[in-house]
Amino acid sequence: MELLDRAQQITGYRFTDANLLIAAVTHASLADNRLASNERLEFLGDAVLGMIVCDELFRTHPEKLEGEMTKIKSVVVSRRTCAIIADELGLSELLRLGKGMADHFEVPGSVKAGVFEAFVAALYLDGGIDVTRRFLIPCLHHHLQKAAGSDNKENYKSCLQQHAQRYLDATPRYEALDEKGPDHSKCFEVAVVINSRRFPSAWAPNKKEAEQRAALLALQELNLAPRDAAV
Repeated sequence: MELLDRAQQITGYRFTDANLLIAAVTHASLADNRLASNERLEFLGDAVLGMIVCDELFRTHPEKLEGEMTKIKSVVVSRRTCAIIADELGLSELLRLGKGMADHFEVPGSVKAGVFEAFVAALYLDGGIDVTRRFLIPCLHHHLQKAAGSDNKENYKSCLQQHAQRYLDATPRYEALDEKGPDHSKCFEVAVVINSRRFPSAWAPNKKEAEQRAALLALQELNLAPRDAAV
């Protein structure tokens, strides 16, 4: 069967139950009823995908708090990312659509995302969690790295606040210590204070960036961020 062969090329795994594959790529617009479409598999696949992403983040980012991991996960399991992965894998080309949908110039992103999630569920039901994880992690690696990198750069203040409030029973304060330069090209020095502890100060061209850099220095002092991290 062509579908089975294509699925094996994509996953490196031979499906035992071809009916799971057929259901995974069958959109509701073609099915006789919605129970015969990929919607139920999509529901399960969303949960399996989320669990594997959470597990991977927990294992590979021991320095991240739950709030940070939640933000990264929300990006990686989003409809947009799932649709991109469906295209990258060639799953979008396997979709079985009703005539009205098939006549569209471009398949909607939500439909592409749905087939990816349904495919994940089919793989999970046929091969189990280990097979599914081995398939998913290489597919997700780039997206996880990108989301984690973006999160690091933008959320040092948020990370520090979460840690301070949860473990130190305090809220970080940002003290402006100095500023230099002409009005059109000033630099600002800012330091974080938590309880009575003042952390190393940071300079930046604006107060917002100075606060981010100061938050990073505090996280590094608390061993919550790598020493080579940068804003």
